[in-house]
Amino acid sequence: MPASAPTTPNSSGWNFDHSYARLPKMLHEHLEPTPVKEPRMVVFNHPLAQSLGLNASALAEQAAIFAGNELPEGAEPLAQAYAGHQYGHFTGLGDGRAILLGEQITPKGERFDVQLKGSGPTPFSRRGDGRAALGPMLREYIISEAMHALGIPTTRSLAVVTTGEKVFRQESLPGAVLTRIAASHIRVGTFEWAAAQRDQGALQALADHTLQRHYPELASAETPYLALLEGVMERQARLIAQWQCVGFIHGVMNTDNVALSGETIDYGPCAFMDAFDPATVFSSIDHNGRYAYGNQPQIAQWNLARLAEALLPLLHADEKQAVEIANAAIEGFKTTFEGLWLTGMRAKLGLFTEEADDRALIETLLLWMKEQKADFTNTFRALNPAAAPQEDPAFAAWHTQWQARLQRQPQSADEVQQHMRTHNPAVIPRNHKVEEALAAAVERSDLSVMQRLLEVLSKPYDPSEVQSEFTTPSSLAPGAYQTFCGT
Repeated sequence: MPASAPTTPNSSGWNFDHSYARLPKMLHEHLEPTPVKEPRMVVFNHPLAQSLGLNASALAEQAAIFAGNELPEGAEPLAQAYAGHQYGHFTGLGDGRAILLGEQITPKGERFDVQLKGSGPTPFSRRGDGRAALGPMLREYIISEAMHALGIPTTRSLAVVTTGEKVFRQESLPGAVLTRIAASHIRVGTFEWAAAQRDQGALQALADHTLQRHYPELASAETPYLALLEGVMERQARLIAQWQCVGFIHGVMNTDNVALSGETIDYGPCAFMDAFDPATVFSSIDHNGRYAYGNQPQIAQWNLARLAEALLPLLHADEKQAVEIANAAIEGFKTTFEGLWLTGMRAKLGLFTEEADDRALIETLLLWMKEQKADFTNTFRALNPAAAPQEDPAFAAWHTQWQARLQRQPQSADEVQQHMRTHNPAVIPRNHKVEEALAAAVERSDLSVMQRLLEVLSKPYDPSEVQSEFTTPSSLAPGAYQTFCGT
C-alpha cells in the first residue's frame, strides 16, 4: 500500500499521514488488524480526542474503529519491526500485538501516532495470540493519564474497547484493545534492529526521520547523528529524573521500551512506590531487581549505550573513532541526570537556590525515610518548614538543617510552600486503588470506581477532602504487591 500525503480532515476529524510507512521496508510489515466478534466501548478519552482535533462525541460511539474492525479514513496499518535487549539479552521483537494505523495531524500541525494494542497477531507475534486482556489495558489507561497529569512525558490512551472474545493467560479473561497515542513509537530497539540488518542506508534513513520528527533543530548540526544521540540522552535523563521524583518504577526498562521521543512508554509491570526503598521492585519476573527504583538511572545509561552502538556507523567512518565519540557522549549522562534530579529534589524541598551541600541534605532525608519505611509521597507532601517536629530526634535534626537552608534564600515562606505544593503531588495511583478499580471494571463491569480514581488523579497537586482515601498507602507489607506483564 503506497504511503500518502496528509488528508483533509473528515467528519470524525481524522487527518492521517504515515511518514513511518515511507521508511525502508525492513522496518515494518503492512497488515490490517484482525476483526473481533463484538466490539464495545469501555472508556473514551474525550479531552485527548479534542486535543487531537477529533470529533469526540462522534467517535465515542464508534467502537468498531477502536477494535480494528473498521479503519479510519487515511489509515495505513502496519506492524513495526524492532529488536531489544530484554533483561540484558538481545533478541528480535517487533509489534507482536499492535498495529500502527498512522499519524494524526492535529489542527496545530502536531503529529501523533495512533496505535491499536491487542489488535491481533502479526508476523512478529512469536507464537503469541496478538491479543490483550481488559485489565492490563485499563491499567495502562489509568497510569498513563496519571503520568500526564503529573506533568511527566508519556504516551496516552484514547480508548479501550472490549472484543466480545476471551483471551487465555493463567485464566480466561475478557479481551480488549487499547488505542495508544504517542509522539512516535521509535525506540532504541528500532535502531538496534536497523543496525543488526547491516544496512547503513536504512539506518541513516531512520536517523534522519527521527531527527525531523523529534529533533528538527538538530538536523542541520555539524554532526547531526551525534547531536541526535545527545538529544535523546538529555530527554531520557530528564524523564528518569521525573520518575525518581514521584517514586515511579517502570518495571521493564528493556531497550524496546525506551522511546526516542522522551516519553514514558509501555505500562506493563509498572507501579508507584509507597514506603521508600531504592531496592523496590514490583514486576513478578524481575527476580534480581535489575529494574528496581534505585537502578533506573544506571539502566537508562546502559540502554543509551546500546543506542550509541547502533549509531556507530553514522558517528564516524573509522570505527575506533566512532566508539570514542560514543563513549564520550554516554559518559555525560550521569552528570546530566544528577543535575536534573537535584533540580527536581530541590523543588520538592522548596529550594530556589543552589548550594554545594544540597545533595547531602536530600540524601539524609531519603536515608531517614528508608530506615523508617516512610511513605515517599506523603512524607514530601507533609513537609512544613514552620512546624517543629518532636516525635523523632533524627528527623528533628534534619528539619533544623532544612530550616537553616531555607533561611539562606530570599524567597518568603509562602513562596516556599507554594513551590513545594506544585512539585509534591498529594495523590498518585496507589497500587491498591488501581487494583480496586480494575477488579470492579473487569469482574463486575462497574466503571464508576475507575472513573472516580481518574477524576482524582487528574488533579494530583490540588487535593480536597474527597481525596483523603486516595492518599493512604496500602496495608500490604513491603514486597507483597506484584505486577505482571500483560502478555
